[in-house]
Amino acid sequence: MRLLQKLGLIVGLGAALVAGTVSAQQQQFINVLTGGQSGVYYPIGVSLSQIFAKDIPNTRSTAQVTRASAENLNLLQAGRGELALTLADTLSDAWNGNEEAGFRNKLDRLRGFSATYNNYIQIVASADSGIRTLADLKGKRVSVGAARSGTELNARAILKAAGMSYSDLAKVEYLPFGESVELIKNRQLDATLQSAGLGVASIRDLATAVRIVVVPIPHDVVAKVGDPAYQPSMIPANTYNGQTEDVPTAAIPNFLVTHAGVPEETVYRMVKAMYDNLDTLHAAHSAARAINRDNAIKGMPIPLHPGAERYYREVGVLK
Repeated sequence: MRLLQKLGLIVGLGAALVAGTVSAQQQQFINVLTGGQSGVYYPIGVSLSQIFAKDIPNTRSTAQVTRASAENLNLLQAGRGELALTLADTLSDAWNGNEEAGFRNKLDRLRGFSATYNNYIQIVASADSGIRTLADLKGKRVSVGAARSGTELNARAILKAAGMSYSDLAKVEYLPFGESVELIKNRQLDATLQSAGLGVASIRDLATAVRIVVVPIPHDVVAKVGDPAYQPSMIPANTYNGQTEDVPTAAIPNFLVTHAGVPEETVYRMVKAMYDNLDTLHAAHSAARAINRDNAIKGMPIPLHPGAERYYREVGVLK
C-alpha cells in the first residue's frame, strides 16, 4: 500500500511539474519602451503595459524607462522590447540607416503598429534669461535633450533651419526633461528644448516654479527644416502657467512601433487591446486623446506588422 502511495505521489508531482512548465511556456512578455519619467511617453507606456497585462491572457507586461526614440528603435532592432514610442523623423532615419542621425545601419526589423499623437517642439526659457526669440539663444546655456535622442535630433534640425548650431550657444547640456528643469530653477541653465506632447509634466512643473517664456519657432523656420515630418503648428495659449498667447512651433507625429520577431497573434491582440481600451489610455495623459483608430496608419513610414495589418483590415481601416 505504501508503495502505491509513493507511486501516486511521484505521479502527482510529475503532473504538477509538467503543468507548471506548460503554464510557463504559455506566458508571454511584452516590454514597452518609453522615455524619461517626466515626459509623455512614460505615462502612455505604463498605461499600455497595464492594458496588455489585463486584456491579453498569460501576459506579463512592463514599461521601461529609456532615452526615448533613438534608443527605443535600437533596442527593438536587437529584440530587447516588443513595443516602443518614437518620433516620425527618428523612425525614418532608423529605417533608412541615416548615419548622421546615429544609425549606421538600416534598422530593417522595425514594423509599424499605430500612429499616436503629435509632439510639439517646445523651447522654454526663464523670463529672467532675456530670451524671447530663437536668435536670443546665442550665447546662452541650453539643454537639448539626451544625446542622440529624438529631442536632440529635433534641436539640431531647428537650430540649423534658424541659421545656428551648437557652437553659437554658451553651453550645451544633454539632459532629460526633468533634470533640465531643475537646472533652470537653480539658475544653472537658461533654456530647454523639449519635444513632447502639450502639457508635458516637466514644463508644467517649471512654469509653476519660475516665470517662463515659450520661445516662438516661426513657420518659415519650420519650412526650412526640409522634412515633411515637421509641420507648422501652435502651442495654444494657457497650455502653461503664464503663457497667455498662442506660440508658433513645429509639430512632429509620434508612432508606436514593434519588430518582425513578435508573433502575428501577439501584435494583433496588442493593437486590439489598445483600441478596445482607449478611455484608459486617454486618462493616462491629455496628449493621448489624439490617438484615433481612423488615423492609425496615416503617415506610417515603415511597413506594418502583419498582426497590425490583420487588425486594421478587420475593422475597415485598411481595405
